[in-house]
Amino acid sequence: MNKLLALPLVAFAVACVQSEPVELSADEQSELSQVLRGRTAGATLSCVPQRNLRNSRSVGEGVILFDGPNNVIYVNRPSAGCPELTRSRALVTRTPSTQLCRGDISTVVEPATNFQFGGCTLGEFTPYRRAD
Repeated sequence: MNKLLALPLVAFAVACVQSEPVELSADEQSELSQVLRGRTAGATLSCVPQRNLRNSRSVGEGVILFDGPNNVIYVNRPSAGCPELTRSRALVTRTPSTQLCRGDISTVVEPATNFQFGGCTLGEFTPYRRAD
């Protein structure tokens, strides 16, 4: 019976990963452009070591920014967005490895109350470095 239940869950997970990315509003796109001004995109990565990620913040529901070492900003676009992620809420990700990877499921929580608002599936990570 466990095998029968696993198939619908796999189909659901694949459907979430194949969703269209969330479009940013003009204001959100402007905010993202401002944050990335003077930076150049590097090769997209499937995983990033967690020790390299110090902080996260969102730009609307469509983009999560992670601060990395040497002034690198990793841009992640969750496949179906990350609803309910705001500046006052935190992103909690449980992963069995030391890396944060595409496909990892993150939960949006209110830090003061630990109330959960839902979650999202992370996309690939694009590092942006200062242009020399």
